[in-house]
Amino acid sequence: MRKSIFILLSTFLLLNTFTGSLFAKEIKNVLIINSYHKGFEWSDRVIMGMEDFFYTTNIDANVLYMDSKRIASENYFDKLTELYDLQLKKHKYDLVVAVDKFAYAFILQNIKELDITQPIYFIGLEQYSKKEIKDYNLEKQVSGMLEKREIKTNIKIIKRVYPSLKKLYILNDQSANGDDSNKFIKEAIKEIKGKFEIEYIRKIEFDALINKFSKYKENEALFFVRFYNDSTGKLYPNYEIASFIKNAKIPVFITDDLFIKKGAIGGKLVDIKQLGRNSAKEIKKIMENKNNIVSIKTDDSYNYIFDYEKVKEFNINPNLLNEKIKYVNEPLSFFEKNRLFIDFVFIISPFLVFLILGLIHNLYLRIKSSKKLKQRMQFDKVLLDSIKSPIVWEDDKGFIVDSNAKFDELLEMSTNIIEGKQLKDFIENRNVKKLLNLLKTFVDKNCFESNAIVLKSKDNKEHIYMIDQTDYTEDIYRTSGTVVVFTDVTKEKLALREKIKNQEFMIQQSKLAEIGEIFSSIAHQWKTPLLEITTIAQEQIYSTDKKIIDEENNAFVNDIMVQVRYMGETISDFQNFIMPSTRKVTFNISEAVTKMLEIINHNIKYNYIKTNVQVQEDANLNILGYKNELMQILLNIVNNAKDSIVKRRKEKRIKEGIINIDIKNIQNDVLIQIEDNGGGIPKEHINNIFKPYYTTKENGHGIGLYMAKLIIEDKMDGTIEVENTNNGAMFSIKLGANYENTTIRR
Repeated sequence: MRKSIFILLSTFLLLNTFTGSLFAKEIKNVLIINSYHKGFEWSDRVIMGMEDFFYTTNIDANVLYMDSKRIASENYFDKLTELYDLQLKKHKYDLVVAVDKFAYAFILQNIKELDITQPIYFIGLEQYSKKEIKDYNLEKQVSGMLEKREIKTNIKIIKRVYPSLKKLYILNDQSANGDDSNKFIKEAIKEIKGKFEIEYIRKIEFDALINKFSKYKENEALFFVRFYNDSTGKLYPNYEIASFIKNAKIPVFITDDLFIKKGAIGGKLVDIKQLGRNSAKEIKKIMENKNNIVSIKTDDSYNYIFDYEKVKEFNINPNLLNEKIKYVNEPLSFFEKNRLFIDFVFIISPFLVFLILGLIHNLYLRIKSSKKLKQRMQFDKVLLDSIKSPIVWEDDKGFIVDSNAKFDELLEMSTNIIEGKQLKDFIENRNVKKLLNLLKTFVDKNCFESNAIVLKSKDNKEHIYMIDQTDYTEDIYRTSGTVVVFTDVTKEKLALREKIKNQEFMIQQSKLAEIGEIFSSIAHQWKTPLLEITTIAQEQIYSTDKKIIDEENNAFVNDIMVQVRYMGETISDFQNFIMPSTRKVTFNISEAVTKMLEIINHNIKYNYIKTNVQVQEDANLNILGYKNELMQILLNIVNNAKDSIVKRRKEKRIKEGIINIDIKNIQNDVLIQIEDNGGGIPKEHINNIFKPYYTTKENGHGIGLYMAKLIIEDKMDGTIEVENTNNGAMFSIKLGANYENTTIRR
């Protein structure tokens, strides 16, 4: 019995101890509201430091992202308020953390809507207002860790390690955080006024910033406080800022360790990750403290860190600071690199004499092979760069492995920026947009249908490229990818277009020649009955007794002879007009216009259309070209004008049609302007009327104005344009005047 009671008591005590242990380890929940997006390195490091510390405790953290750098509309923040309100209602949190200024302000402004009664902890603010907390009646609820950038100290460090400094640029963006730092920067500038020149930069475009520091300036340095948004408000990712710092031609000093391994010199730097750890420690204390004591502290996690390679590059001496200096990118000594190997050699050295000799020989061969390989790689690079076609190759995941100089020139970027990234990372580049539309393989590995693309070169000229894409696999490192070669076929394509135009011109001439031959046969057939009519009329005169010939009959016969002669001349003129020109000749524009109007005179007259030809006095109207083809072009334009006028007259919108033809000299050119009152060309058609087979007429073929443009511009080196006037359409044809055997007027 006693034994049973003892067992029951022991069990009860064990259960009680176990339950107490579980209660002691009750999970505490923390909600972290991040001002920025995931991938924003500063806040990511802070949260990483917090999570490292929370991992060893009973604190569980949940992170929400505001993305305030990229989206800052009132509607967006209203939606966030609704989302966070739902989050706080659905989950029980013991404390709410605001990472940086935007999240802190958001919580304070919406604390009633979110019904936050838990302790609030901020991280990363540079300025803190007790009055603001008092206004919100949160004196017993808000704690935090201030981040202090050592601006004054770093400026003194810059002068000390760089004694020859004559000018210092201070860079700080126009963000809300930049405004907080602005106060401390201005205080520092006042203290150093007169010691060396200061240029404080807050408002500048990113491209202008890159250009400003792209050249070496002796005895000058840049103090980088922050720069995420330029003067246009555009947000720049860390890799672009790091690229700017790395490529700057003067030393760049910083305030935190965000860019220390990315090209900056260094300085007295805030340890961002440690800032997160220290904040997490304070949060744990607050949650363990049942009295809710408010704690506002300033983080002092500083390290004197410098980039060894940049220090050597700009001849800077951090040892002048008499502080404990930490170097990054410092080369390891031979003994540090090979410590294990050296220890191993000393231990077994009696057995490795011959092996050492073999290693020396092997090392010699390896160095020799390495030199050959390096020479081969350099030769391959020179060979690729000497190829005039752009070449790029990427791995099986779409990341660019390398490219030649022509491809870099095509994108107007350097290899070190392109390498290791995907083309979609440069979507704002004008040529990349076209490439992504065509080379879908860079994005989703799908095949593309067409392999031709038009891209603009550095001189803004368009080039046509044929694209050849080939998959490759190499067995040494088991890698695969795709090689893309761009072959410039601009000359060939333009030559092909020119050949097609010439063929169209020759086909049109061939058609006209056939029509001319047919008309010549018809003319020949017509001339025979005309000759018979003439003979009959003459016989009527001479076969009749002269005594009875009266004046009336004589007049009739004379009229017949006049009309027959006119018909014969008209047939001859039209026969000459319809035959195509075989070579360029010099002719007078005014005479060609007059001849053309004579051919269609009756058609124009019977449609109640008046033609006015205005010729500039003493103008040189001689040109070298194809006379008949030009007359056909003019005839086509006048006929189109006639059709528009006839249509408008039927609609009773005009009483009389008018076609004005103005011929004059402009400098060394002849200008022909043909204007009608037919109402003009509709706006939706006016830009397309010179395209082949484009017509607005029900029975039109759409070749007339296309051939007109081809003959005028390609065969006679002129221009043809059309525009709408107040009355109708006006065609303008400009051709070079022929001054051969003519005195040129000045």
